Amino acid sequence: MSRVVYINGELVPQEEAKVSVYDHGLLYGDGVFEGIRMYSGKIFKLWEHIVRLYRSAHAMMISLPITPEEMEQIVLDLCRKNEVVDGYVRITITRGIGLGLDPRGVKNPTVIIMTDKLSLYPEEMYQEGLSVVTVSTRITPAQSLEPRIKSLGKYVANIQAKIEANRSGAGEGLMLNTEGYVAEGTGDNVFIVQEGALITPPTYVGILEGITRNTVMGLARDMGIPVEETLFTQFDVYTADECFLTGTAAEVIPVVKVDGRAIGTGLPGEITNRLIEAYRTLTKTEGV
Repeated sequence: MSRVVYINGELVPQEEAKVSVYDHGLLYGDGVFEGIRMYSGKIFKLWEHIVRLYRSAHAMMISLPITPEEMEQIVLDLCRKNEVVDGYVRITITRGIGLGLDPRGVKNPTVIIMTDKLSLYPEEMYQEGLSVVTVSTRITPAQSLEPRIKSLGKYVANIQAKIEANRSGAGEGLMLNTEGYVAEGTGDNVFIVQEGALITPPTYVGILEGITRNTVMGLARDMGIPVEETLFTQFDVYTADECFLTGTAAEVIPVVKVDGRAIGTGLPGEITNRLIEAYRTLTKTEGV
């Protein structure tokens, strides 16, 4: 079945979907986006993703031509049209068409919504865990680029970090901020477990406030697991009882080795496994 892509109010066959070479997103990374998962015919956390999308666009001074409620309905209609049951929805917003850096002459934002299949890690990685390396590429300081804006330009450093991780044969790269504190993975948030407590970096270190991150923190609290947002270093990761990553695509995935050091027993930990199960249960029961 050939999928269709939504572009500025029109449904276009996937193979014919195109944007202008003068699009500000293509020329300058001037735009924002969201990636959303669909499970068993229901879109997970759709409204939360749309809210974050509109906040990002507002912060970038991109005025969208449709309301959040209309966006939600367009996504739902597109998923039905493409008969998506389990898959990935990508919403991309750019400032529009215009050559030159100055955004004042660029109007009529480009709105693109597409669906596809996405499998970031094979299932055995959830059973066996990932091997991770610390990369030399640091996350962009919050003073330079607001991390709460999920922008198209934000991920250049993350892509460089992913290249580093790939070259070392690791499953993922661990990124530090410019002060040397643990920040995030190349595309995921980071958690460690110490003495039964769940610990994750605070957003002010320069990380994206992940929707999966917040969901997992809520699940942990519901399960009676203490949750702390605090600074920590590589030493804390190396000596943690457990470690895992979270993200829309990754969901909750264990980390069992970092920089050649086994984490805990070297196997996915008990709390990690409980949170994987709780998260997967939630994806089966929640959604629109």
